[in-house]
Amino acid sequence: MSTTWATEMKTTSIGEPARLVPTLTGAILGCGGWVLSRSCNDTGKVTILFEFERQACVDIYSVLAAGVELSRGDHIWFTELYQCTFDNRQDCGTEIASIELEIQTSTTKTANASQASLAM
Repeated sequence: MSTTWATEMKTTSIGEPARLVPTLTGAILGCGGWVLSRSCNDTGKVTILFEFERQACVDIYSVLAAGVELSRGDHIWFTELYQCTFDNRQDCGTEIASIELEIQTSTTKTANASQASLAM
């Protein structure tokens, strides 16, 4: 198999970045994934780049779906990854999938909007 399973996902979460980053990082590591980089800026945007063996796609999907709001396209990507991996598990189960996850936290947006309205 020579298909590359890499994607960028833009999601949202109501979680606070200070708690979201270590929680998701720990969960990804707990599923056997590798966190390559992670960052958080002062606007509440969290970015996590990680990889995992394709055979762990259901575990990774469960972790992400429980912590962030995935788009329809993100759900479809995971469905296709699972189906392809399941159908060809002997050939590709240990191949690597990669996700660059960008999460906009709503708690920061709400706080910024509140501060802006107070300044008026």
